[in-house]
Amino acid sequence: MTQLKTDFSYIDDNYNRIIYEIGDAVAKYGRSDEKIDIMAVTKTVDPAAVNHAVSLGIRLLGENRVQEYMSKKEFYSGSADVQFIGHLQTNKVKYIIDSVSMIQSVDSIKLAAEIDKHAGRIGKIQNVLAEVNIGNEESKSGIDKSCVKELIYQMSEMKNIKVCGLMAIPPATDPERFLCEMQQIYIDISAENIDNISMDVLSMGMSGDYIEAIKYGSTLVRIGRGLFGPRHYP
Repeated sequence: MTQLKTDFSYIDDNYNRIIYEIGDAVAKYGRSDEKIDIMAVTKTVDPAAVNHAVSLGIRLLGENRVQEYMSKKEFYSGSADVQFIGHLQTNKVKYIIDSVSMIQSVDSIKLAAEIDKHAGRIGKIQNVLAEVNIGNEESKSGIDKSCVKELIYQMSEMKNIKVCGLMAIPPATDPERFLCEMQQIYIDISAENIDNISMDVLSMGMSGDYIEAIKYGSTLVRIGRGLFGPRHYP
């Protein structure tokens, strides 16, 4: 795969800014004793740039598209932890099940069953998050907030899935309202202490709203443009 740029100093600058802003936010919102994971969202980003971000200390990579991931994964640093965050079709699960540590975008029992089947085939317990369409937006995937608890209970009974929490992409309009709502859903489900459910991860917040997401309890922020700059589509 062709390297798009050889000077990655802009990534250094962006990374340092992100680290500073997150540190400021955790102090401001009383979360200094908690760890906030930073995920580099790698959609359309050249592997050389991704590996540079890994060298700075980024541990998590977020992949959106199966085909793109399959074309890039062999070029990634071996120290990277790759998770899938995009909409996942059931017929594509088999291609990624052996190489991603978590699938964040589980939004149906049909998809969960397919993940469970393929994870069982290779003797793996697959970590997953339930994706919530918190704004009920037709343009976004995710399960309706009224159905998320039922989905989690159903997944808790699967032998080769481990539910680790929730993921959401709030609407661009009034995001704090929806981030706050997601935090409450996360707290409510956590309080039920469901067997086989850890509820350790609340994945929300992207380049435009990760500071607000930290305010409302996010444990993992997914940053693409803010780290790598505007996307360079092929």
